[in-house]
Amino acid sequence: MSEILKFLTENPTFYIATTDGDQPRVRPFGFIMEFEGRLYFCTNNQKEVYRQLKSNPRLEISATSKDNEWIRLSGKAVFDGNPAAKVKAFEAAPFLAQLYQTPENPIFEVFYLTDARATLCSMTGAPRALDM
Repeated sequence: MSEILKFLTENPTFYIATTDGDQPRVRPFGFIMEFEGRLYFCTNNQKEVYRQLKSNPRLEISATSKDNEWIRLSGKAVFDGNPAAKVKAFEAAPFLAQLYQTPENPIFEVFYLTDARATLCSMTGAPRALDM
């Protein structure tokens, strides 16, 4: 998991793909943290991405490095109402205060991945599975 966190932290714009019915949807994200042994992300429960993940929690994440390596991370989103996870998110990313004011904001949501698999790929070598 540490290698995945490091890659996504060093390449802070990553893309999360969801489904909306039979239509794929992709959008940029920029927040990731480790909390209690899990990779966490956040969103706003007023957004389509939240509705899509509640309807179908399967997602894929991809990011590319300046060295033309890329990661593919897939799993299921589990929304977590744990107040400690929300507080930790605000500590990890102070910019969240500009968006949500406090971790208690009812539209602020955090989620982690289960059933996750990650692969690191490059143009020059075989894909390599990463430990979760």
